[in-house]
Amino acid sequence: MKAICVDDEPLAVEYTVRQCESLPEIDEIRGFTDAQSALDWLSAHSADLAILDINMPGIDGIALAARIKEMHPQTAILFLTAYKEYALDAYAVHPTGYLLKPVSLEKLAAEVRYLNAGKRSEAPERIRIKTFGSFDVFVEDRFVHFKLAKSKEILAYLVDRQGSGVTRAELFAAIWEDRPYDRGMQKQLDTYIRSLRDTLREYGAEEIMEMSKGILRVRPETFTCDAYRFHAGDSEAINAYRGEYMSAYSWASMTESILSGKANKTESN
Repeated sequence: MKAICVDDEPLAVEYTVRQCESLPEIDEIRGFTDAQSALDWLSAHSADLAILDINMPGIDGIALAARIKEMHPQTAILFLTAYKEYALDAYAVHPTGYLLKPVSLEKLAAEVRYLNAGKRSEAPERIRIKTFGSFDVFVEDRFVHFKLAKSKEILAYLVDRQGSGVTRAELFAAIWEDRPYDRGMQKQLDTYIRSLRDTLREYGAEEIMEMSKGILRVRPETFTCDAYRFHAGDSEAINAYRGEYMSAYSWASMTESILSGKANKTESN
């Protein structure tokens, strides 16, 4: 995979390039400190992935992404930024991902692995995950019944993270909010995770989730998901959205606002 990185801060470019060089999926990485230089290079070359800062002088990252998409529609866009408030505008150019600085190698690697696995809309249909309205999972059109509601919510949160890894502590903080993460709750969380894995195994869907060194993540390349198709610009998924996303979970409200904003922009165009 060929990639470029564009950031107006030279140290940030150097840092991201060094991270990318350590990833086995990336064969070539080029760094640029201004958007025009990147566009000049892309006029004669192509890239599978463009890793872009958003807040840059002159041509900002979102405008740059739009120009790149005009030149090379198949180039995936990954935004790296220190500002959460740009998330909604960023989705207008259908990015593969949106990561807040400073970005860990683990999170960047997860995004690159996800991209390398193929387009989300091309994932196999055997396992289907529905997030619009309620959160539900289907395996070969068979509805998956979870023995424990919290086990289902854990999977929902991992799906919301779109393949990015989370630790048990991060997972607990998101779902249980202000509850103390003490020894008793750690054991309880392990019980929920064990039940989730047992349920997925029972339905033959264990491949959608992986755990390694205490990090949990879903593998987006193993299933289809209405929200993932929405983010990829699939018109059918965009039209199917009715303003509700994983409605049972309060932590899903940020993603819901992003989806709603994107849907409203689509309708006004």
